[in-house]
Amino acid sequence: MPNAANSAGVGRRLAEVAPAGIHVDDEHDAHVVLAVQGPASPAVLAEVGLLAEDADLDYMAFVDADWQGRFVRVCRTGYTGERGYELIAPSDGAGELWDALAAVVTERGGLPAGLGARDTLRTEAGLPLHGQDLGPDITPLQARCGFAVGWRKEEFWGREALLAEREAGPRRRSWGLRATGRGVPRGHMAVRRGEGGTQRSGAAAPEAGAVIGETTSGTFSPTLKTGIALALLDTAAGVDEGDVLAIDVRGRSLECEVVTPPFVASKVR
Repeated sequence: MPNAANSAGVGRRLAEVAPAGIHVDDEHDAHVVLAVQGPASPAVLAEVGLLAEDADLDYMAFVDADWQGRFVRVCRTGYTGERGYELIAPSDGAGELWDALAAVVTERGGLPAGLGARDTLRTEAGLPLHGQDLGPDITPLQARCGFAVGWRKEEFWGREALLAEREAGPRRRSWGLRATGRGVPRGHMAVRRGEGGTQRSGAAAPEAGAVIGETTSGTFSPTLKTGIALALLDTAAGVDEGDVLAIDVRGRSLECEVVTPPFVASKVR
């Protein structure tokens, strides 16, 4: 199940290489995904009847459930940095499922939340979003997602290119930037070497003010009460954790400290 914005492209490519006798159906419009996130999520799903009370799914595992005669796949995933589940359900009847979940969540002190909240939380957890922090032009190695690549597979799209990049080392890498001044970074903002930045790699440091990368995601962190961003930074710049950089925020320089994601410890597992 690909990222929603990427579903048409994935379906097209699978159809193009499908062996004889294999038909690929794009069922994107036939299903919805509802996410139930947070420490109380297992209890919420148990009360609605989608999960056994004693169920203890491993991270990335799933079970199939029946809800009022409808097939629902309950996945132990989530993109908020919290323990959570994603429910894949038929579009037909999804409104009733939403209402049932919302009623139980509200009783337990929770609230409905949209993709804006999910985006803030996943950025705090240092999780990349396809099309911004990961995509055709940003490899898994650059995005710190090499763990998700099946390196032992004999064949997959992009294998040779990724092996070559792993051998040579990526030319850029994703880092976290935590604002030390007032301002909120967004995506596609230039990142510059800051005054007083340190150099730990032994490489020749770029001059202060030199552009060394670009933000891919940025937001205000409600947890940390400051601006945060994910940014692709040139490895040749020798950036390391604790360095001081600056983001161009609408013509103003926002000083930031380099951190290794996540910004907030993840509880997703």
